[in-house]
Amino acid sequence: MSRIGRMPIPVPAGVEVKIEDRHVLVSGKKGQLSHRVPEGITVERSGDNLIVARANDSGEQRSLHGLTRSLIANMVKGVTEGYRKQLEISGVGYRAAKEGDDLVLQLGFSHPVRLAPPAGIQYAVDTPTRLAVEGIDKELVGEYAARIRALRKAEPYKGKGITYTGERIRRKAGKAGKIGGKK
Repeated sequence: MSRIGRMPIPVPAGVEVKIEDRHVLVSGKKGQLSHRVPEGITVERSGDNLIVARANDSGEQRSLHGLTRSLIANMVKGVTEGYRKQLEISGVGYRAAKEGDDLVLQLGFSHPVRLAPPAGIQYAVDTPTRLAVEGIDKELVGEYAARIRALRKAEPYKGKGITYTGERIRRKAGKAGKIGGKK
């Protein structure tokens, strides 16, 4: 049996879970999320916990068992605490600003890059070189953080660009001639 799939999902106070047919609806103080459960996977409420079970031991069912449990657990955490992905900008003249709800990035292009947040996502600019993507849906937060990072990935020679907080960039040596090679 799946180690992750058989773990119960604790439902904290203030979180309401509705299980109708094959849809799970989780609502809490930060918002509401829903997920369609695949065929053969069942979700039941047992006191203050949710139990995810599978119909048989086929390979597909085993893989969906753990996945469904993780997705529902992420939904419960999202409506109670939310998710936040932090990014750092490095480089001369590279900066971020917030205008209304939009995020405006100066990334060395001839024009500023303006990004409007989709429903369920907020941008937070702590300093001009630190920003965060916040929301209740873990997948959406990660996707939009990755889209921002992809605008100008950090390059390996000077390290200029956008990185996740704590991400290490493997630096490369420059040209051999600059270091003191043959003349």
